[in-house]
Amino acid sequence: MQLLADLPRSAGSRWVIPGRKPGTHMVRLGNAWRLLRKRAGLDDVRLHDLRHSFASSALALGESLPMIARLLGHRQIASTARYAHLARASVHEAAARVAESLAEDVL
Repeated sequence: MQLLADLPRSAGSRWVIPGRKPGTHMVRLGNAWRLLRKRAGLDDVRLHDLRHSFASSALALGESLPMIARLLGHRQIASTARYAHLARASVHEAAARVAESLAEDVL
């Protein structure tokens, strides 16, 4: 987080990593991503993996699919649903909460 906060900013740009043209963001991250992965020793991590992790974490924290879609820049919620895989622990916890609620209703 601190590394990103310390990056120099272009005046008037809302982007963390600005593009070559004013007001745009960096595209074609391939070379930069490969270099960053190599330096970090994360040779098998893809940007796509990070998007999946982000979406899954947001969903586990209770964010809605429409909100996650906006965060990821998706126009279709169906696209977001493919990204938002829940961790097994989250699914088990949710099932336990529902079962507990049902048990309380019966008593």
